[in-house]
Amino acid sequence: QVHLAESGGGSVQAGRSLGVSCVVSGNKYRNYCMGWFRQGPGLEREAIAVIGSDGETSYRASVQGRFTISKDNAKDTLALQMNDLKPEDTAIYTCAFRPRSGCHLGAYFAYFGQGTQVTVSS
Repeated sequence: QVHLAESGGGSVQAGRSLGVSCVVSGNKYRNYCMGWFRQGPGLEREAIAVIGSDGETSYRASVQGRFTISKDNAKDTLALQMNDLKPEDTAIYTCAFRPRSGCHLGAYFAYFGQGTQVTVSS
């Protein structure tokens, strides 16, 4: 069983930066994929950034160039650095884990955290 716990988030003005992180416990897999999802008001949850066990990353076009996903294997943590935030980035951000290879934005993730709120004001 994999457990995920997010921290960070909060409220910022547009153009500012913010980071969210996730502690991953119970990862005993050699090949895996981790990612960040978000769900904005009235919208469906969508994957915005993923990173594989080999470190390869993929981003949704709407965040490409502004967001950076990273992982620290020694600390079992996943992070998302968000720069140049926009009001449309307002959402609940959730980290996710896929206990197998095949790391892409459309992949099935078996485990999710509780989520953390990010609010961007104009």
